[in-house]
Amino acid sequence: MTKEKQQWGSRVGLILAMAGNAVGLGNFLRFPVQAVNNGGGAFIIPYLFCFLAMGIPLLWIEWSMGRFGGKHGNHSTPFILNTMSKRAMWKYIGVFGIFTNIGVAAYYCYIESWTLSYVFHSVARTFDGMSQSQVAQFFADYVDIGKSTMGIPYEAVVFYVICLALNTFILSRGLKGVEKVAKIGMPLLIIFGIVLAIRGLTLGTSGASIEVPNASAIDGLNFLWTPQFDSLANPKVWLAAAGQVFFTLSVGMGTIQCYASYLSSKDDVALNGVTSGFTNEFVEVVLGSSIVIPIAAGYLGLDWVKENAGFGMAFQTMPFLFEKWGAVLAVVAGVMWFGLLFFAGITSSLAMGTPWMGFMHDEFGWGRNKGALSFGLIILVLGLPTVFFFNQGVFDEYDYWAGTVSLVVFAMLETILFVWIFGMNKGWREINLGADLKLPVIYKYVMMVLTPVMLIAVFLASMFTPKDNDWKRAFSGDWVLDNSSIIKQITNAGLKEKLAAATDPVLISELQEKIMYINGARILLVGLFVAISVLVYIAHRNHQKQKHNL
Repeated sequence: MTKEKQQWGSRVGLILAMAGNAVGLGNFLRFPVQAVNNGGGAFIIPYLFCFLAMGIPLLWIEWSMGRFGGKHGNHSTPFILNTMSKRAMWKYIGVFGIFTNIGVAAYYCYIESWTLSYVFHSVARTFDGMSQSQVAQFFADYVDIGKSTMGIPYEAVVFYVICLALNTFILSRGLKGVEKVAKIGMPLLIIFGIVLAIRGLTLGTSGASIEVPNASAIDGLNFLWTPQFDSLANPKVWLAAAGQVFFTLSVGMGTIQCYASYLSSKDDVALNGVTSGFTNEFVEVVLGSSIVIPIAAGYLGLDWVKENAGFGMAFQTMPFLFEKWGAVLAVVAGVMWFGLLFFAGITSSLAMGTPWMGFMHDEFGWGRNKGALSFGLIILVLGLPTVFFFNQGVFDEYDYWAGTVSLVVFAMLETILFVWIFGMNKGWREINLGADLKLPVIYKYVMMVLTPVMLIAVFLASMFTPKDNDWKRAFSGDWVLDNSSIIKQITNAGLKEKLAAATDPVLISELQEKIMYINGARILLVGLFVAISVLVYIAHRNHQKQKHNL
């Protein structure tokens, strides 16, 4: 069978697609919340340091790994990693680069469908006349599958399927489809973001109400951008900053390697990697910090923001605040805000489909339509539990294991492979091959020592997080694991403690049900990893047979 060879149509399209992969919902929903919860300006210095010392090197590593694998005809991480070391284990470590994308896409497309739904509700003026508590309740009703916000049975499922069908269709068009969406979506995202950021920056105290007379948007900005040097001694802030870098750059997923594998052997990866990275940072740090927090602080006050900052603010608070701008501007702001989030989401979810499609095309000769449809069906089967059992914790479980732990593990292991097994001298030459940008030689040593050490530290800190994140007490010898640590998460320690302390039969039943659904989610994720590993094994055996026949 003749395999179709895909390639990027232009350098601009490639950079926008790579930036779209990185620029996701986390830029606007997670970054501001992480900043607020970790002291505002106290978060910025560790965050920027982690970006330069860990984020940028990881981008170069993944871009160059992808291009190197592409030269050998590989477009997914199992066999990209296999080209860098012939030890069998690396093929199966490369499974993370497919598993993570499928596991994340299963719940990420659900969030993406929220934004699509909220664009509709903004235009329909659903939030007109609602109080803040009513807007928050609207979201709670939306994710409660037994309820409907507008009379459509299983409304959340309907929008989820629409969103998934759109992703599947675009993926079936191949790289050209992904590139076209990036060329349209990324400029619109930035334009919408700039308009909303200007509104946030110019709100000042004009939004102050009788209930919150001292509310000021400027207070929100000052809180985010006033550096606090005492944060440099707080491991909790450093861990949060490093974690945000993972989320914001989409490293440790396998999507960057897949996109880069379609480059020609001497296409630049050094400048392209930096460009996509800093495009993401502009969107996150400049735009992401200038919308939700300043606008919320301008109406509700900084104290309210500090107490209530969370992922749900985008859906539970922003529609209420937009309504204060009048009927016309409320619609415009709603469409821009949720449209921005939709474009941020879909450019990322499209990237998540490409490693699976690349793997199935390379190893089993599947075409674009078959690859896209199979991806869509897998996401539908894995994703529907996050829709139907959102309140039972399935969504959060996917996010923790596929969207958090898996990223850290894979990024750590691929970096060890690149700098210590493939070899930093060879890796440095690969990064600089065809480069339009001459990299500072200091980065060779940063990548060889600092980056892998930081990644190992992040992994160990996540594995053995001390109780209440009290690192000072832990290092003094009293190291008790927190329930948020990976080890405690595996055993459901937090839920079991609540269950042991519960006396209300209803609460006991709810906790038991939640543990059951969480364990079910884990079985699905483990089954997914095993299934992909089996496919990698079959593909490897096929390679061996082909060599033998030759």
